[in-house]
This record gives sequence, structure tokens and C-alpha cells, in this order.
Amino acid sequence: MPVLSDTVKKQILAVRDTGRTNMFDVNMVQRIAYDMEFYELVTYLEEHRREYAHFMLTGEG
Repeated sequence: MPVLSDTVKKQILAVRDTGRTNMFDVNMVQRIAYDMEFYELVTYLEEHRREYAHFMLTGEG
């Protein structure tokens, strides 16, 4: 399982902190990330949805 980079973790938490979406609505998370210019997270979500869900459920990544 690929390890989340610190950059991607920070971007996930920044999107979460907006309170604009349920973090399991991956398409909306991706849209918000794009609007916030978090392109690393946008790409990560395209390639690693399973790992993202694992991080959201466990905080491990």
C-alpha cells in the first residue's frame, strides 16, 4: 500500500477543515481539492481511492 506523502495528508486535512463535504464523497473532495489548487491530492485520488478510504477510516497512511 503506497504511503501518503506529508503534502497529500496536509491537503486532505485542509479539505476536511473546510467542512464543505462528507469526506467519503470522493468526487466532491476531488473538486474542492482542485478549487484549492491541491493538484497532488487530485492526482492521488485518481490513482489511490482505496488507500484514501483506508486513511479516512483509520488515520493510517
